[in-house]
Amino acid sequence: MSTSAQSAPPRVSDSWLERTFKITERGSTVGREIRGGLVTFFAMSYILVVNPLILSTPDSTGAFLGGGSAPNLPAVAAGTALVAGIMTILMGAVANYPLALAAGMGINALLAFTLVNLPGMTWGDAMGLVVLEGLVILILVLTGLREAVFKAVPHALKVAISVGIGLFIALVGLVNAGIVRPGGTPLQLGVNGSLIGWPALVFVVGLFTIAFLMVKGVRGAILIGIVVAAVLAAIVEAVAKVGAADPDKNVGGWALTVPALSGSPVQAPDFSTLGDFSLFGAFEKLGPIAAILLVFSIMLADFFDTMGTMVAIGAEGNLLDEEGNPPRTRAILVVDSIAAAAGGAAGVSSNTSYIESATGVGDGARTGLASIVTGIAFLLATFLSPLTAFVPYEAATPALVIVGFLMMMQVTDIPWRDAAIAIPAFLTIILMPFAYSITVGIGAGFIAYVVLSAARKGGARKVHWLMWIVAVLFVIYFALGPIQSALGI
Repeated sequence: MSTSAQSAPPRVSDSWLERTFKITERGSTVGREIRGGLVTFFAMSYILVVNPLILSTPDSTGAFLGGGSAPNLPAVAAGTALVAGIMTILMGAVANYPLALAAGMGINALLAFTLVNLPGMTWGDAMGLVVLEGLVILILVLTGLREAVFKAVPHALKVAISVGIGLFIALVGLVNAGIVRPGGTPLQLGVNGSLIGWPALVFVVGLFTIAFLMVKGVRGAILIGIVVAAVLAAIVEAVAKVGAADPDKNVGGWALTVPALSGSPVQAPDFSTLGDFSLFGAFEKLGPIAAILLVFSIMLADFFDTMGTMVAIGAEGNLLDEEGNPPRTRAILVVDSIAAAAGGAAGVSSNTSYIESATGVGDGARTGLASIVTGIAFLLATFLSPLTAFVPYEAATPALVIVGFLMMMQVTDIPWRDAAIAIPAFLTIILMPFAYSITVGIGAGFIAYVVLSAARKGGARKVHWLMWIVAVLFVIYFALGPIQSALGI
């Protein structure tokens, strides 16, 4: 063998990275994987601001997530980044798939605006339900039942749940920013029908910045819009001294926080939310039926997106087999299920697969190496969590409105001319924002679907048995008050 041959570098196909991730086999390069992983991070990093924003409400006892007498935004942000980083790295290492995970939109809203407002419920109790939901989904995956449950719920109802959550999130964003407020009517625009104050202008600028960038096809539009609005808010506060909102003295002030940075934006992360969960606390306070239904509601809001997301990502990267399945499907679903439980155990809501991963795949990512890069970026972001305490509602909530729009786009998949399915879907969609409860929307939709399907000739036999059981449980859930009174409980 010649000297030149002995000193030649190993072929790419012999490298550890190639053997582990099959980079060349999937038509990619290490450079593309790194770039794709970073693109995915910037496309979904808005969750580091939005998740703390949503989880900033007090529970029924007046306590805040992460402790303290006010929203502990840096702690929630640090926990959000930590779990997203670890679970995304796990997805890349175990499933070798360019799919990133983080706290799921919808579940966080269900926790903040429904679960923790129930009598006696604490953040720990709510997070315990999330852990249980993740463990249930993991069991369903390992036993092969997840697909069966997936098929039990009609596609139109799955779509309606997503659309309803989107409208709910958009309403939360508008209310938190003061764009929509209670008034002479249940809700009205601003104060007496007008937008007032500099913060309202910041919201409008943020909203149209994101929308403009999306129309232009700019990746990371949501994050860029939040940054632009936050910087504008800081400038406005420095010049106009707007101050914090006060219903009596300063109606047009900043909500949540005044955009003035104090101290260093980089510091050791505060992980005080980790372990803040009570596995069976909700069962003790609400009773087994209500707790089981809440676990089921969380599961429904969390359950269906992953299967659609992983297929969509696979289609974008030409990674699907002849039957339309991604490689190592079981591993993908197992990691996603573990992520749901991990998010609850860390006190930052269920983590799930993100469709924003498509941005990285569109930029060339094809393997789990991209996910590992995205995960490392999330871990580094834990040191920047103080920045979240700098962003007021008016700068961050435009992202909620845009996310609501993105979820609303699926509404065309509902067969609106078929009343037996369209009416349950409609009730699901409207009752989430109107009743200010995701659980109420899901329950109403399920009951209506079973009843209206039974009205058709032979329709009752076509309804999956699981749907009948869940519908009956939701009837009991809605009637818990009268039932408890009748039983003297």
